[in-house]
Amino acid sequence: MSLRFSAAALIAAALALLAGPALARCSKNLVERWGGGVQVASLDGVPFAQRGEGSPNRVVITFVGHSSYQIDTPQGVRAITDYNGVNGFGRKPDIVTMNNAHSTHFTDDPEDGIAYVLRGWPSKPGETEAKHDVALKDMKVWNVPTNARDWGGNSARINGNSIFIYAIADLCIAHLGHLHHRLTKEHLEEIGRIDVLMVPIDGSYTMGQPLMVDVIKQLQPKMVLPMHYWGRSQVERFQGLMQPLEAEFLWPGQRTIEVVREQLPERLTVVVLGGEGGD
Repeated sequence: MSLRFSAAALIAAALALLAGPALARCSKNLVERWGGGVQVASLDGVPFAQRGEGSPNRVVITFVGHSSYQIDTPQGVRAITDYNGVNGFGRKPDIVTMNNAHSTHFTDDPEDGIAYVLRGWPSKPGETEAKHDVALKDMKVWNVPTNARDWGGNSARINGNSIFIYAIADLCIAHLGHLHHRLTKEHLEEIGRIDVLMVPIDGSYTMGQPLMVDVIKQLQPKMVLPMHYWGRSQVERFQGLMQPLEAEFLWPGQRTIEVVREQLPERLTVVVLGGEGGD
């Protein structure tokens, strides 16, 4: 009898661990290696997978302006980050995430028919933070709330920003939103492993570039996609600050790349999809 009870208790405990936050996290340990069928192309000497049909751990990422990236999965799910109702190409997205720092990061009038509209700040009566954990076909999306500055003064808007994480099979992408501070140990534990990191590099409206480089050190992605900047000079300053990390900078001359987890570069690589303007 006691053995049955113990087994049941263990099963219940395991199910409890699998629920909620334990699922909403990119695993640091789950690594699924796929064999043949992945053809590798070269982009300025650094290998990127341009044809990843053999792997589910892949996406097509397109920079669509300001802080908005469009993410397309193998099963046809489309997400747009910091969706403002303007940035996007072609058909409407299935999932949109938003930050309310400025009107360029959100809209109160998203298109009809979007499956999930995820706001990264408390937007309902009684809410103290936004918490999301949704799945659609081969994409999972969840958020980790962070604080933001109050533009009217020096006070903080508690949980006024969210880092959104997009998991496509075992490929994990994080969008920092309008991040205004370094991450805590609790943030890092909740986020988990990140392969691709979308980073605002304006150096003023979010936070100083040296602090943003510190956040990159904290998260240790394989690839960084800059956003929220105006002009090549901001990218060049960011490039200088990234030198201690020995990051490779690529300017592909296009706004779309395909990323496959098994073919991510070993060396930290910054891909400037926004070109010189970033908008």
